[in-house]
Amino acid sequence: MISRLEQLCIDKGLKMTEQRRIIARVLSDSADHPDVDAVHRRAVELDPKISIATVYRTVRLFQEANILARHDFGDGRARYEEMPSDHHDHLIDLQTGRVIEFRNEEIEKLQRDEAARLGYKLVDHRLELFAVPLDAKASSDAKK
Repeated sequence: MISRLEQLCIDKGLKMTEQRRIIARVLSDSADHPDVDAVHRRAVELDPKISIATVYRTVRLFQEANILARHDFGDGRARYEEMPSDHHDHLIDLQTGRVIEFRNEEIEKLQRDEAARLGYKLVDHRLELFAVPLDAKASSDAKK
């Protein structure tokens, strides 16, 4: 079965080698926001011949084609996710590195209102919250 990311690549006219298909599948199947090393580890499980250089080149190609979004969550590693079709924000757990996606209409409205108050129309934004769990129970509840 063809992955979402692979279909996006085909739709954009990218040449799809077998290694690119595997990398696209790994990224499509990722529930997290993996860095290149994580993508490589997962891809090698499917094809041991995939090099880290191939993963870097492929991720850059996908990013340049606006298929992947690149994030810097302050941990020194570029992290990737499929280009979102709907806007969302991120909360980064500083203890575990886990990235939680969320959307809050109240926050969205506040940002639009603040831009308007300053004489601007908001056309894009990025919100990243860096946090630690309030307590051990909160941390285990968030994983559910």
